[in-house]
Amino acid sequence: MTETGQTRIQSRFKACAAEGRAALVTFVTAGDPDFDTASAILNALPQAGADVIELGVPFTDPMADGIPVQLAGQRALKAGQSLKKTLAMVGAFRAAGHDTPIVLMGYYNPIWAYGVERFLQDARAIGVDGLIVVDLPPEEDAELCIPALAAGISFIRLATPTTDDKRLPKVLSNTSGFVYYVSMTGVTGGAIANYDAVGDAVARIKRHTDLPVAVGFGVKTPADAAAIAKGADGVVVGSALVERIRLSLDAEGKATEKTVSAVTSLVSELAAGVRSVARAGSLQAESA
Repeated sequence: MTETGQTRIQSRFKACAAEGRAALVTFVTAGDPDFDTASAILNALPQAGADVIELGVPFTDPMADGIPVQLAGQRALKAGQSLKKTLAMVGAFRAAGHDTPIVLMGYYNPIWAYGVERFLQDARAIGVDGLIVVDLPPEEDAELCIPALAAGISFIRLATPTTDDKRLPKVLSNTSGFVYYVSMTGVTGGAIANYDAVGDAVARIKRHTDLPVAVGFGVKTPADAAAIAKGADGVVVGSALVERIRLSLDAEGKATEKTVSAVTSLVSELAAGVRSVARAGSLQAESA
């Protein structure tokens, strides 16, 4: 909690809205391409312009991830990344003085294997702000969502183009922090075909909730980020960043001196794109 009694996620979205802009939410995979390089990237993201950080927990069977994120997870697992090491990364990030909200994103299996109660205690203690667990629907809220909320950790739910008005209230029932709108059907790494349709979907979700709505899947360039920022409270970028990591590696798949800057340079460009769009009078700004 912050001094105002709000969570870091709430405070950050309200601060961005008060500036009249959307938040930039960046995704990288913990441990990609190795623990030390991934830690350096994580620590560099706030200064580069990330407002919220999604930290992917690598998993062997990532059913919602496209090729770039799958490969990032494989690189991380090959380098020995685990959920325990991912929590250690967050702990070191907080120890370095960073207050940027961190959301762990992944699948339920690693958390179940770790132990839900133990995981939530450890995650809360080291400064995890939220969870996105893509394979736990609302019908399974007792597994992790409700315990997470009780532990003071936001549980962020995904809404998709196929989430209709009948289903949406169920999806939103225990959602906190923000709503993640997936801009397309399919997996990460595609391209957004219709920005107007995304804007309409965000407006529809907002009729059901006061939570900020962040849009991800398909945002690759500063122009994409600016287009989404016109109607959303947050813009999520992931595949483009992990692809920058891949392209920076040497012939053996090892990090180079360019790896960290390859990511941060794109984050800075995306942040400029998001900040180029004024959004005065947003719902969050009015309630700040």
